[in-house]
Amino acid sequence: MTKQLPPLPTGTARRKLLLGIVAAAALPMLQACFPVVATGVGAGAAMVSDRRTSGTYVEDEAIEWKSGSRISEHFGSNTHVNVTSFNRNALLTGEVPNDNTRAEVERLVAGVANVKGIVNELVVGPTSSLTARGNDTLITSNVKARMVDSQNVPAHNVKVVTEVNVVYLMGLVTRAEADAAAEVARTSQGVRKVVRVFEYISDEEARRLDNPTGANR
Repeated sequence: MTKQLPPLPTGTARRKLLLGIVAAAALPMLQACFPVVATGVGAGAAMVSDRRTSGTYVEDEAIEWKSGSRISEHFGSNTHVNVTSFNRNALLTGEVPNDNTRAEVERLVAGVANVKGIVNELVVGPTSSLTARGNDTLITSNVKARMVDSQNVPAHNVKVVTEVNVVYLMGLVTRAEADAAAEVARTSQGVRKVVRVFEYISDEEARRLDNPTGANR
């Protein structure tokens, strides 16, 4: 007998579930050098609704883990670097002590298997405080929750990363979806700046990727 997947929660229930997951993830993220990211209502559900293939989704998780390990081995606690991968493009955020370290971190991540591109947003300067990172967590959860409530943003296809009040947006989206997501982020409390790191697709491609009965994923 074929089992049917349970429907994803919608509306208020979905928002509450999302906020709960983000809150539960906040403490370990503050204690280690991982990005402040919200990706959806859980890994399983995210893979079902994500526009990436399941293989790419898994590769992105591996890229983040392997990159973090390499950076930790080389620099220990001397840097605060977050690596966020989406569709095999790695976003680097955080703080490093000098330009040489900034370049070396990029080189290390570029050497990780399956990385196809790097967006280096590392800042040369002192590392952010735990208080600042906690505030970033709150901004991320608020932006993501507002996207869930929006009628124009496919929240499950937008990854939100916050670093010192700067919000970075990643995902496979149309131009209209990108504009809507950026507007939600821009008007969210505490956001200083919004940086788009999207990959743009056509409306037709978006419909194809969102169609569960379409091409084999």
